[in-house]
Amino acid sequence: MVDVNALRGLPAVDALISSSGGQALAAEYGREAAVDALRRTLTITRERLRKGEDASIEQAALLDAAADDLRLLFQPSLRPVINATGVIVHTNLGRAPLSEAAQRAVLDAAAQYGTLEFDLESGKRGSRLRHASDLLAQVTGAEAGLVVNNNAAALVLLLTALARGREVVISRGQLVEIGGGFRVPEVMEQSGAKLAEVGATNRTRPTDYERAITEQTAMLMRAHASNFKQIGFTETVSLEEMAEIAHRHHLLLVDDLGSGALLDTVPFGLEHEPTAQESIAAGADLVAFSGDKLLGGPQAGLIVGKKALIDTLKGHPLARALRADKLCLAALSATLDHYRKGEALTKIPVWRMISRPLADIRAEAEAWAAQVGGTVIEGESAVGGGSLPGETLPTALLALDVEHADEFAARLRRADSPVIARIAGGRALFDPRTVLPGQGETLIRVLKMCLTMP
Repeated sequence: MVDVNALRGLPAVDALISSSGGQALAAEYGREAAVDALRRTLTITRERLRKGEDASIEQAALLDAAADDLRLLFQPSLRPVINATGVIVHTNLGRAPLSEAAQRAVLDAAAQYGTLEFDLESGKRGSRLRHASDLLAQVTGAEAGLVVNNNAAALVLLLTALARGREVVISRGQLVEIGGGFRVPEVMEQSGAKLAEVGATNRTRPTDYERAITEQTAMLMRAHASNFKQIGFTETVSLEEMAEIAHRHHLLLVDDLGSGALLDTVPFGLEHEPTAQESIAAGADLVAFSGDKLLGGPQAGLIVGKKALIDTLKGHPLARALRADKLCLAALSATLDHYRKGEALTKIPVWRMISRPLADIRAEAEAWAAQVGGTVIEGESAVGGGSLPGETLPTALLALDVEHADEFAARLRRADSPVIARIAGGRALFDPRTVLPGQGETLIRVLKMCLTMP
């Protein structure tokens, strides 16, 4: 039954926005947004009353409802989350978290004027390209380096500048599809280069490259299969062999390395991931890789190699369209400094997670279990991010037996501090390896809240 008196008792929008609570909403969100939220709240309340449902017409309740509406409206879509999945370089969650030094560098670059394109010595215009070039050269052993906005951009730039209208020889087994449905052949074709596919999907030999070289050939290229693995009846050509063939025919050798490892992964129980230093030492003229995977920095495409070739890339018109901004350059420089100082394992989050002792992980999982219940089980963490496909690290997981595990995971995601868990076998699993320092207390608070919800 419609409560006519309640309907008549609903306050006007003007009365609500003029109240102290309404003025507080206007100050925080803007008057127009606050008025719209109050109108929506009154409309919803009016409809509920007409249906005979309970709905408060008290001013405080209406203001609270409008405040909830505004919080949801102004909540950013790009939000921090707690990654408890155990996937270290989680592409969907933003890949590599930055080190504290890199975070500070970004904040400084964002909050103040800086020397992005200004030379303090001469007092004249400088180049933004200088900021990371020397650092990249130092940590990789290359002559020079260049930063663009991602590795696909790096590939397009170097192919456009150095192979447009000419042939690029590449093994069929390396024509892979990377994240988001982007395929290496399609990225290459956008540059205007012509693909010359050699070998078979599973076997490519040196003679395949030799036979494919013509007067139209500009370079040989290797694309590292960073997001899949071939096993069984396979054969590949080493980078050293490719360099010998390319340079004997006066061609360039380009190595699209992908994940950007600068440290050896073997000491941590993982398969060897090729490093940029190894590619340069093997004779590659240019090496392209990502900044936000195993390098552990911001999203960026990094190109290192011969100075004359890097200078050619810097002077190409496309370089301006693909250039990195000051925040990327600040974060990348701080990250590369960790490698220069020999502190990457302790300062860069990705490498800190990879190298974290299993005993420490188990102790943290047990501490969680003591607070929220559940059991600690053995499990595996994944490197992820298109790096080291199929490779895992032993870990310890907090396992919670909950009814309707998928619904429980959804409640975790809707929390004020969203938690992303792993669901397996009807249980919710939480891996301490990827929970950042300082996030443990928040994780426990969210778990307790979600476990007690009806």
